[in-house]
Amino acid sequence: MFETKFVVVVREDLAVWQKLNVTAFLATGIAAAKPEIIGEAYRDAAGHVYNAMSVQPIIVLAADGDTLSKIHRRTLERDIASTLYIEEMFSTGHDAANREAFSAFGPDDAKVVGLAFHTDRKIADKVCKGARMHP
Repeated sequence: MFETKFVVVVREDLAVWQKLNVTAFLATGIAAAKPEIIGEAYRDAAGHVYNAMSVQPIIVLAADGDTLSKIHRRTLERDIASTLYIEEMFSTGHDAANREAFSAFGPDDAKVVGLAFHTDRKIADKVCKGARMHP
């Protein structure tokens, strides 16, 4: 068992493509911030090399908007580094536009659609209270 958890929480009312997109983007944010969670490259029987992945499972949870806002607030209160995706980022087309949209909102008015973090498993469980395993 791992002492830490790698958690992604997505808003449950998103379209499937949005959930997948947000999950992928959020996971890259955690991997970039915590390179130690990335293992070694994979090699198949024919000798082809594939990219490395997380050494531990990524827990994907779902929550409604209010619960997701509470989880966001808990990460801030506990000073847990997180990756955040807001609704307005769906209407942008590139990284600079995402950053511009993101900078227009603070914790109290951001329409959070996804959040990811990697922390001690006991703390992660407390922070994620109210979310459930994604169906």
